[in-house]
Amino acid sequence: MKHFHVFLCVLGSHLTAVTQCTVTASEFQLDGDYLLGGLFDIHHVSNPFYHVRPEAIDCSSQPFLLPNYRKFQLMRFSVEEINNSTVLLPNVSLGYRIFDHCSDDENFPSILSLISANGLIQPWRDPQKQQAQMSNQSKVISVIGPFTSSQTLAAAPLFMMDLIPVVSFGASFSGLSNNFNLPSFLRTVHSNKVTIEIIVNIVQHFNWSWVAFLNSDDDFGIDGLELFIDRIKDIEICLAYTRVLNENLNYSQMFKQIDALRVHIIIVFAPKQTAEALIDSAIKLNITNKVWIADDGWSLNKNLPKRKGIANIGTVLGVSQSAVTIPGFSDFIYSFKSQSHSEDVAHQTFCNQVCNCSSLTPEDILAADPSFSFPVYSAVYAAAMPYTMSCNVELVLAGLKKSNFTLLNQKIQFDDNGDPTFGSYSIVYWNDSGEAQEVGFYTFQPSVKFFIDSTKIRWFTENEVPASFCSKKCENGYAKKLIGTQKCCFTCEICPNGTFLNRTVDPYTCIKCKMTEWSDEGSTSCNLRAVEYITFTDVGTVLLIAGACAFIGLTLAMSILFAINYNTPVVRSAGGPMCFLILGCLSLCSLSVFFYFGKPTMSFCILRFLPFILFYTVCLACFVVRSFQIVCIFKIAAKFPQIHSWWMKYHGQWLVITGAFIIQALLLLFGYAYEPPIPYNDISWYPDKIIVDCYINIKATACPVIFLVSLCSLCFIFSYMGKDLPKNYNEAKAITFCLLLLILTWIIFATVYMLYRGRLIVTFNAVAVLSSLYSFLLWYFFPKCYIIIIQPHKNTQQYFQGLIQNYTKTISQ
Repeated sequence: MKHFHVFLCVLGSHLTAVTQCTVTASEFQLDGDYLLGGLFDIHHVSNPFYHVRPEAIDCSSQPFLLPNYRKFQLMRFSVEEINNSTVLLPNVSLGYRIFDHCSDDENFPSILSLISANGLIQPWRDPQKQQAQMSNQSKVISVIGPFTSSQTLAAAPLFMMDLIPVVSFGASFSGLSNNFNLPSFLRTVHSNKVTIEIIVNIVQHFNWSWVAFLNSDDDFGIDGLELFIDRIKDIEICLAYTRVLNENLNYSQMFKQIDALRVHIIIVFAPKQTAEALIDSAIKLNITNKVWIADDGWSLNKNLPKRKGIANIGTVLGVSQSAVTIPGFSDFIYSFKSQSHSEDVAHQTFCNQVCNCSSLTPEDILAADPSFSFPVYSAVYAAAMPYTMSCNVELVLAGLKKSNFTLLNQKIQFDDNGDPTFGSYSIVYWNDSGEAQEVGFYTFQPSVKFFIDSTKIRWFTENEVPASFCSKKCENGYAKKLIGTQKCCFTCEICPNGTFLNRTVDPYTCIKCKMTEWSDEGSTSCNLRAVEYITFTDVGTVLLIAGACAFIGLTLAMSILFAINYNTPVVRSAGGPMCFLILGCLSLCSLSVFFYFGKPTMSFCILRFLPFILFYTVCLACFVVRSFQIVCIFKIAAKFPQIHSWWMKYHGQWLVITGAFIIQALLLLFGYAYEPPIPYNDISWYPDKIIVDCYINIKATACPVIFLVSLCSLCFIFSYMGKDLPKNYNEAKAITFCLLLLILTWIIFATVYMLYRGRLIVTFNAVAVLSSLYSFLLWYFFPKCYIIIIQPHKNTQQYFQGLIQNYTKTISQ
């Protein structure tokens, strides 16, 4: 433990100190069957001493601390109150030996005096030989104190040798909760962790995020800084500036740095003397517009709030031990000060047991800083209570740790680490009257509660809560982009469409919405997309299905009409039996239209394209053959009779049609085996909608489409070659016109598809399919029907032969 090595150095000076330092001890000693030790820093060493050899310091020559003298008197009062009780220790008198513990590492003679008997120290005594060694054991059963963390870290290990309970009333260093190193240490104040927690709650309550932390250069201050840094690492508070307060500090430079960083909140975690030096410097340097947050060591300081110019430095808030009035203490002080204390050489015993404070009045003592009054009071009672049950040292320690009694309406208990489970804190504000006014509280029992009444605080900024931040808070939907390493310094960037910001989870990242969700720019959550597809009840759907049904009806009627007039010239010139194949394939193509509507499934997606592509290929193959035959009869047969004879002998038209059908069927089979059409959610067109459509792999459909386009091109070439044939042999012209309509239809659809990918694109696709079918039905077959029904005189052999003779004469000329 820190400072423990000094123990060996001061052992040699122990007896010397005993003989050289003898003073009146009436206030510091009281005889009794059992003794309580006390370590109170009534005086304080402001500057370190340097010696050529170990020497005990004379505390009475150091600066006097009135608040600590008040605590010293509280211990004396508590012991007297216990002795006067008829319930507590009725057959045992309790005494004390108290020392002025003014230094961390130069008060070991007083400590050694508490743990020695007859000038000897007997460490690690054997419990079985305890009775035989009673004469060599100290009568001190427990030690109250020391006050500061550094003093406790230096002194407490020495008392652990005999497991003498040490009950501190002020040491809040968080490391003291380690029972392994200090098995008989307890305290009646909470760890620094609690004070830091309250300070952080205050900072959060007023939405401050940019703070400075000034701490003393000792175990208490360093521990506070470490706890503060650890506490704020996951919350919206940043440590903008930190500095250790010591005697060599340049206050002017420090405050300039704080102002340069635009820090308005200063947390001061330091003892009373250090805090006073800091505040005095702030007044002298005319530091203004700050909020100072004090720890419980100086928040109830009686002098600072009344200093001239204190109001100019800003607003002072603080965390303090809750003020508890100790009944009877005032009477004790008045009674004590009314007695005369003459020196009695017979009672002179040891150094650092002198006060030099005879000039103090009772009013001076009672008006001193009341902080830690109840911790002292409860520490004495906690140390004495186990002796109402047992006088065995081991049992006393166990009983002390298991304390469970009520004192001034508070239930005194300790946890497994020796820390108190009782007590409460006040949040105070230094008002214009120079008083620490309570404006809030922090309690532990029955549950943790935190409250601040902000209306009682008068701020330096016209009663508006001052702000302290590095960067202004981002609005909702704006992500933080850090500037440097401080999480409180950032710029704000709006989250784009399709993303959102969850500030509680990650204020720095715009999170992408799911595929089924959408969001506007600057959103804090995502909304479900509306799923859309063309239903069977849609008006456009009803019209297109009606059109498809009408198309099937027309093809059936035309087929019947052509069957009745099968041997007429018009039917034979239109293709004869091939007409029925074309009309049948067109009817099968129209089945595709029915699968463009409703929610797409894999089977719907396949049937949406397969019938049209496969049977339209047969139709185009028929028109290719028909165009070739017309051209062959009128233009090729005479010049190339062998080709014509071969074509007629082997039924070339049916070979071509069958071959086209088989090739296209195989291409479709391979394509669908590679990757068939499947439903997919199109989210690219509408930000708030999902358009359910069919996905077609370009690679899988490239070959069937190319083959279809090739047939269309070949058909167009042959039909164009026959554009000047006789009027009743104008199938080539009709086919050419139908192909032009077909090409125009799909060019229009491709243009719309590139510009618009919304829900209605499915309807446009179905329109393009139906238009492709009607183009052949209306412009190729309907004129034939018109001649058969309306102009039967043109459907004769004589009429057709006349046209051929006129065409032959024209060609020969």
